[in-house]
Amino acid sequence: MEPDRHGCRQPRIGRPHGAPDMLIQTTRFGPVDIDESRTLEFKAGLLGFSSYHTFALLQPDETGVFFWLQCTENPDLAFVVTDPALWLPDYQANIRKEQMEDLGLGEASDAQVLVIVNKRDQTLTANLQGPLVVNSSNRQAMQLVLAEKKWSTRHELVKLAELATAKSA
Repeated sequence: MEPDRHGCRQPRIGRPHGAPDMLIQTTRFGPVDIDESRTLEFKAGLLGFSSYHTFALLQPDETGVFFWLQCTENPDLAFVVTDPALWLPDYQANIRKEQMEDLGLGEASDAQVLVIVNKRDQTLTANLQGPLVVNSSNRQAMQLVLAEKKWSTRHELVKLAELATAKSA
């Protein structure tokens, strides 16, 4: 992802000129009108949610580093996601050749990687062991389970108090 004018990396999934809109229902935001080009297809679903395949990437604000991955098939199902490179510049999701083929990726560097964020007590953590890999050109995505144990499923990103202080500065 390329940094925007604020230094934040925004998802590369854009809206082609004239792309049709799609109305999805969400329990967090009510009805949301999105362009279909911001949807991602997870053929195998996500871990624990294999029956849901289509998700929309929602951006709450233009300068934020967190996004919502909202299921288009279930208004209650949504995840907060972020680009792990913003927090850990050395983070890499090792994508196997067959996974790259399934996603239609020519090179691993063509992939956009996101991780699911959770709130644990007063800390935001990221699942670095199960990254989401996206091919932005065809909107195919999959959740990987990394074989190496270098990364945690609850890697601390930031304490909420620190995040609030940074926002008010």
